[in-house]
Amino acid sequence: MSERTTYLLVDGENIDATLGGSVLGRKPHPEERPRWPKLLEMAQSRWQQPTKGLFFLAVEDSLPVGFVQALLAMDYRPIPLRGSGKVVDIAIQRTAEALIERADDVMLVSHDADFAPQMRALAEDPTRRVALVGFQEFFATELRAVPGIEMFDLEHDAGAFMKALPRVRIIDIDAFDPYEFL
Repeated sequence: MSERTTYLLVDGENIDATLGGSVLGRKPHPEERPRWPKLLEMAQSRWQQPTKGLFFLAVEDSLPVGFVQALLAMDYRPIPLRGSGKVVDIAIQRTAEALIERADDVMLVSHDADFAPQMRALAEDPTRRVALVGFQEFFATELRAVPGIEMFDLEHDAGAFMKALPRVRIIDIDAFDPYEFL
């Protein structure tokens, strides 16, 4: 039997839109964007197995060469897509459906409820681990309801940001640090 792999399915547009629209209230500056290698590191260390990062992005007519090269240098597999409709969502849904046939684990990096049916189907296999990664306060209710799904915070669990983000979130009292607010 071959070694299990974690597939990290990244909906970069969703993360960027949530970061800009819901967390910062404006377009993020380059230094405020996630440090994507930290996410790969978190996935590998949490589940102690090889991780393949698939980064889905919508493109128009030309490839964003600089961004694609950066993703490749960070050990992600860029998947540039074009067409009508929500091409990133369609591709992630198809990838998740294809993974149902494999004995691998899946971390979805998105907040989008559109992926709930696929995540639910993946979670039906009791030997498979499934997880969400993002800003926990923005995970869709349908995703949170997937039985057995783990949830990781992009900022606090993955450490993907260089400085603290201005978020309002529920804090477990055991994790409360008053110095964060002074």
